[in-house]
Amino acid sequence: MEKYAIVETGSKQYWVAPQQVIEVELLNVAEGQKEVILDQVMLVQDGGQVTVGTPVISGAKVVCENLGEFRGPKLVHYRMRRRKSSRKKQGHRQDLLRLLVKEIKVS
Repeated sequence: MEKYAIVETGSKQYWVAPQQVIEVELLNVAEGQKEVILDQVMLVQDGGQVTVGTPVISGAKVVCENLGEFRGPKLVHYRMRRRKSSRKKQGHRQDLLRLLVKEIKVS
């Protein structure tokens, strides 16, 4: 069995494993910062040993490499009320950050 973890960032939970690329909401990282540390680790599985946090595991972290920012796909929200001549169209593109998971550390 491989090593994996469940982390929380941007009010979302992600299942991550080493050498996996994930796309998360834009984080407050400095321009040119190559290493990002996610410390809200909720579960770690290493071989047959499972560690569950309450709600997070103290001392556990996931070290990631910053691969850069990008814009997500365009989402269109369209509202129409029938027989009322009322239409509203709004679009949105989320700023995202692409991360490469380098290692999962548990102290």
